Amino acid sequence: MAPSLRHRAVELAELMDDPSCDQRALERTYARFGIVNGLVSGWRRLYRERIRPLAPEIGRGGEPLTILDIGFGGGDVPVTLARWAARDHVDVRITAIDPDDRAFAFATARAAPDTVSFRRATSSDLVAAGERFDVVLSNHVLHHLDAPALAAVLADSERLARRLAVHNDIERGRLAYTGYQIGITPLAPGSFLRTDGLRSVRRSYTLVELADAVPVGWRVERQSPFRLLALFDGPRSVDGDRS
Repeated sequence: MAPSLRHRAVELAELMDDPSCDQRALERTYARFGIVNGLVSGWRRLYRERIRPLAPEIGRGGEPLTILDIGFGGGDVPVTLARWAARDHVDVRITAIDPDDRAFAFATARAAPDTVSFRRATSSDLVAAGERFDVVLSNHVLHHLDAPALAAVLADSERLARRLAVHNDIERGRLAYTGYQIGITPLAPGSFLRTDGLRSVRRSYTLVELADAVPVGWRVERQSPFRLLALFDGPRSVDGDRS
């Protein structure tokens, strides 16, 4: 019997979040994230419609577009964004952070453009260091967070983002659950993709729930029938000032 999706299943933990989980299964999961995200996460559209258009505005000062990815996991999102930017002749510098040693080890062992830098850090570490970025983003992070952690990440994002913060996540619903359950079958063997993906759907927000959870100044939009964006527009300064 299919589980109820009426409420967030916040009690569920994903297998890959267990520090003692099977290392080989974890690495297979990381390695296949790129395929999964390419199929369901919609980053190509986000890059084309929300990130790339910022480059000419910022580029007038001769400076690169700076991007922060919070919770990089397997590292596929920042690598993919960097490759799209290079193809479009957009000068970017991408910093990707994750506090998990296992994620850091996997991401730093993969091939990546020299415009991508992986760091073991949290968003609060970067706030404390006074760092700023033109764009702050995350992929499939929000549903992992309890209420205080969600509030902290969004508050950090406001402090870190000069122009835009965009957190991209699943929208809980029957379409997302059933579609993923069927579609992940060819990729799942030997990994955590099936179990953790279905638990992710069950832990995720609906549009109304996420809209209620974000603070004033944020907005929530549905990008597709099973994708939500939490968005924050940073203050736009004049005359190219990025301070």
